[in-house]
Amino acid sequence: MQTRTLGRTGPTVSAIGLGAMGMSDLYGPADETEGVATIHAAVDAGVNLIDTADFYGSGHNELLIGRALKERSREDVVISVKFGARRDPAGGFTLAGADVGAAAVKDRLAYTLRRLGTDHIDVYRPARVTPDIPVEETVGAIAEMVEAGYVRHIGLSEVGAETLRRAAATHPISDLQIEYSLLSRGIEGAILPTARELGIGVTAYGVLSRGLLSGHWSPGRELTAHDFRAISPRFQGENLAANLRLVDALRDVAATVGATVAQIAVAWVASRGDDIVPLVGARDRERLAESLGATGVTLGADDLARIEEAIPDGAASGGRYADFLLAGMDSER
Repeated sequence: MQTRTLGRTGPTVSAIGLGAMGMSDLYGPADETEGVATIHAAVDAGVNLIDTADFYGSGHNELLIGRALKERSREDVVISVKFGARRDPAGGFTLAGADVGAAAVKDRLAYTLRRLGTDHIDVYRPARVTPDIPVEETVGAIAEMVEAGYVRHIGLSEVGAETLRRAAATHPISDLQIEYSLLSRGIEGAILPTARELGIGVTAYGVLSRGLLSGHWSPGRELTAHDFRAISPRFQGENLAANLRLVDALRDVAATVGATVAQIAVAWVASRGDDIVPLVGARDRERLAESLGATGVTLGADDLARIEEAIPDGAASGGRYADFLLAGMDSER
């Protein structure tokens, strides 16, 4: 598989990364055995970037990845870990603010290292920042872990342009993880230009808009209580119907280039620049293989024009998160 570099200072990674969240949490029940097999298949296919968070499944996802990679060479993978979100015993999230202070960095990193069975994290990043804790404090604390050898690179997630500048002035930032897809293009205004100015790469999550752009979503699909999409505006009522009409239009474009809807959606994100690495959230080997097929899709100028016509900027119905979640996100301020 082709490779890309995460910014000017980050590691070299596969052109597509694997987001492991859904193997443990937030998208309904998952098969742990299939999750391990999917991670193995990804690494065998040349995917070396695996993204997780210590709060995915309240530690389960890190344990799963540690199990999957136990017999693999540590240098064959680049592990990206987010931290900071708070959970409760029932599996819910608390809204008391992200746990990203200096003391939390060392504490949460210690547990992450143990669960993953490794002596270092390749990219360590706060999942969110909070106005109560200066980003300089968080980045500075992670920088101490870089100096100590427990972390190799510092990343960020869902921050705005001003916060990105402040963080980069504290320590080199390898990449910004943020939602970016045909249905979510907000970063193109100020955030993406700022990242490029500063030499910071982008790892794009939600490239399939949590399944909407997979080409496999049906309007009558029932969602479990612990499925994030049950509270996502884009999956509700008329919003869902309107968004699926966009998918149908994209399906027509995909047919003209001999690709699936998912492959076109991933290839479009990848086409936005060599400094962008799409993360695909495949939970099984079949979906992984389909998404990785995007590496064989070449989009010419005419193809890109047809895609833009099928899903114009701003065409999505409903926000990418519920309003109460967007209100606390630095990238939305």
